[in-house]
Amino acid sequence: MSFNVTEIQATPNPNAAKFVLDRRISETPVSFLTADQAQGHTIAQQLFAIDGVSSLLFLGDFITVNKDAAASWAPIKRSVRKVLTNV
Repeated sequence: MSFNVTEIQATPNPNAAKFVLDRRISETPVSFLTADQAQGHTIAQQLFAIDGVSSLLFLGDFITVNKDAAASWAPIKRSVRKVLTNV
């Protein structure tokens, strides 16, 4: 069950980006503030394995990814797309 990222939207927070998907990923908000909270959720675990990812929010047809302030967006965006298209 792979997802295509149709758009990556900036947010008011420079350390957060909204990854809009081609279909719904969650009917209700699901947040993961730590990698430990992601245990048992395959996609969240794979996203937390990306260097620099600090928290996640799944809702409707998007995932908001928060990164560490020191991390660069370019490699994170590439890795998020790769995870979502290969799940």
